[in-house]
Amino acid sequence: MYEDELKAIIGRVKSADENMAEQAQKRWDSVAHPLGGLGLFESAIIDIAACQSRLIPDISKKAVAVFCADNGIVAEGVSQTGQEVSAIVAKNMCTGQTSVCNMAKVANADIFSVDIGLLNAVDDERITDLCVRRGTADFLKDDAMSREEAALAMVRGANFAKTLIEKGYNLLATGEMGIGNTTTSTAVACALLGLDANNATGRGAGLCDEGLEKKRKVISEGLKRRNVDKNDALGVVAKVGGLDIAAMAGFFIEAASEKRCVLIDGFISAVAALVSVRLCPACNRFLIATHESAEPAFQAVLSALEKKAFIRANMHLGEGTGAVMAFPMLDMALSVYKNMATFSEINVEAYKR
Repeated sequence: MYEDELKAIIGRVKSADENMAEQAQKRWDSVAHPLGGLGLFESAIIDIAACQSRLIPDISKKAVAVFCADNGIVAEGVSQTGQEVSAIVAKNMCTGQTSVCNMAKVANADIFSVDIGLLNAVDDERITDLCVRRGTADFLKDDAMSREEAALAMVRGANFAKTLIEKGYNLLATGEMGIGNTTTSTAVACALLGLDANNATGRGAGLCDEGLEKKRKVISEGLKRRNVDKNDALGVVAKVGGLDIAAMAGFFIEAASEKRCVLIDGFISAVAALVSVRLCPACNRFLIATHESAEPAFQAVLSALEKKAFIRANMHLGEGTGAVMAFPMLDMALSVYKNMATFSEINVEAYKR
């Protein structure tokens, strides 16, 4: 049932306006500055213009959806932190006491904490309750979730994107919170891209050498036991993924269907983006990479998406912080694009490509 609903959402995604992208490129070239002077920021503004079908895009109202979920694989000792922390951080987002909340105040963005699968429910009316199940199963012993649960999480993520867009948000970003989710995202990346877990697995929030080796073995063995099919993205998420990954994938797809760009945060968001693109290739045009994660598999995921991130700061905080860091940068780039004098206006011959 939910898989059919997901297919219907995918079917509504249309191509971006490539004619508008060409016009936006011409506008950048007319601005009195060196051609391509703002590099990837120029490309990002062109992408947003193409997605919104507006020569001067509007990114004035920003929102970050932070999907919170717990992962049963934590039982295998792949994290140095217990699952109770997930609910604590999700609660702190409601009260504005996390890193991303403080950063969002500066970036003039709104943060939405979403329970898509926390093991322990958060007693706060400010959290959005979209919970599919109370944490996933340990994928070393069983599928993380059923196929229908994975599809339901994607549908709920998609519906939340629609809700934010209906509220007037015109630039979106994803974030996540959940102990153990670098394990699930690495497993999904390895499954979809055929990566070796021994090389693709990172330290996450800060594992020691012994913990890292255990994490590598757990992912390798889990992938073997679950017998994943790289051509079945939904099945991969159901077998070894997380509810946060599923929800973000659905969020990306629905945003594309509504002609809105979404900023990819770091590794986990990028893996969710890869899932969304495997399910719906057309949505890739609506995704913008923001910062380069320190996780070893990140570059392989970004390469598969054919994206380049414009922030290189060795960040690995999560919560959507990298995407929020990008908001004011895009505001500055748009200001140049929108307000800068053109070569003709200052009587200077334009640069030629």
